[in-house]
Amino acid sequence: MGNRREFEIAFVGLRPGLHEFQYEVGDKFFTDFLQVDFTNCHVKIRLILEKSTSFMMLKFEIGGNVDAICDRCGNTITLDLWDEFNMIVKLVENPDEMNAEEDDPDIYYISRTESHLNIANWIYEFICLSIPMQRMCKEDEPGGSQCNSEVLAMLKKMKSGNNEHNHPLSKGLEKFKKNNH
Repeated sequence: MGNRREFEIAFVGLRPGLHEFQYEVGDKFFTDFLQVDFTNCHVKIRLILEKSTSFMMLKFEIGGNVDAICDRCGNTITLDLWDEFNMIVKLVENPDEMNAEEDDPDIYYISRTESHLNIANWIYEFICLSIPMQRMCKEDEPGGSQCNSEVLAMLKKMKSGNNEHNHPLSKGLEKFKKNNH
């Protein structure tokens, strides 16, 4: 992965207590990750880290927007993001073994000898999780969709023209349906 020093927290030098970090993420951040299905990313992350002697509690607050494709009509839409995620990072002697056995995705183990915590992968995951699964154009004030009306008309035409009784395979299936009763 490229130079990600800005997403490393030198927690050894931090006193126990609360610490706040701010990050701004754009499209460039995602170049080292897998292909993403959004563009024009403008996200701010507020991280509140509570340090204790044997663990750290991290609270990520995600806010901003991205452009994605409407699932219904294919138009580019801007999605507002807002979400919160919590992580607990525990300092242990055998982090690889503990991470392999841990079932809770919100708990992560690092070695007691570590001095830095890289949060870039978590930021990537949390931004992706903040994007809605279903992406659709917003509804207009009067009650209709802002989707591309030409695409919606074509979908409606395809749906009405694809009546199951008009399909040649359906006629053949009707014979089997009648024989079973």
